Amino acid sequence: MGLGADAQTGTYAAEIEQWVKGRYAALKNTKSGWLNLAGLYWLEEGKNSFGTAAGNKIVFPKGTIAAKAGYFELNNGKVTLVPEKGVAIQVNGRPITRELIYSKDSLRSAVSSYGSLHWTIIRREDRIGIRLRNDLNESLLHFKSIDRYPADTAWKLEAVLKEPLFPTSIPIKNVLGQTIQMKLLGKLIFTIQGKVFSLDAVGEGDDELFVIFGDATNTHTTYGAGRFMYVPKPDASGKTILDFNKAFNPPCAFTPFATCPLPPQQNVLPVAVTAGEKDYGKH
Repeated sequence: MGLGADAQTGTYAAEIEQWVKGRYAALKNTKSGWLNLAGLYWLEEGKNSFGTAAGNKIVFPKGTIAAKAGYFELNNGKVTLVPEKGVAIQVNGRPITRELIYSKDSLRSAVSSYGSLHWTIIRREDRIGIRLRNDLNESLLHFKSIDRYPADTAWKLEAVLKEPLFPTSIPIKNVLGQTIQMKLLGKLIFTIQGKVFSLDAVGEGDDELFVIFGDATNTHTTYGAGRFMYVPKPDASGKTILDFNKAFNPPCAFTPFATCPLPPQQNVLPVAVTAGEKDYGKH
């Protein structure tokens, strides 16, 4: 059912091995990976005290910062950070006493830091929160590998992208229960054991298509809420390669502090895709 031209050479196994190394490096990246996430705290309008003491509105992990470290003030989409006196918090690498760290018109959040902690502001629809990272997080320090199916070129499939006639988007739900609109780049058409299937591909029009999919292995050997996959943009004839050996777990498989999108119903395949990453952890 797949493309077997390079099955005898060993080059494909080496390609997958290299891909896995890149995957692990991305997971362990302390700025953008998922293994050092230590908290996700949604802000309320007004002052939100934070620190390790239980009486704070936002309680950071024990031993990481002062019991009373200061407060975040949310005011009409703007977030200001005010540390307690003597708590040496930095924003973008410089000490502060009071700092605007986020505005709803900002392209990105400032990076605040203290010791092994660093955090940014994230926005999900009408909710604004603190995404906390800890570079001494147990999940990061103890990470070794992700169990996966053996590389199999039978799951490296040729696909054709059928683009929409007009610019459109599709609704995608996330684990918060929100529905977001994602740009539809097209429908990938492919065959498995002679049967035709399709997957909606979304994205922002970069070099790759993004696919959120589920299949019959979910909750058994793979993550229950589906997996992700990037697919090369098609050539002039609309053809591309759909490589399920590069299917990977969403961030929510590694941490409860992520806000993952879920597969739309049309992207839940009624077959077992025995390729790519298997389940990891209990999140």
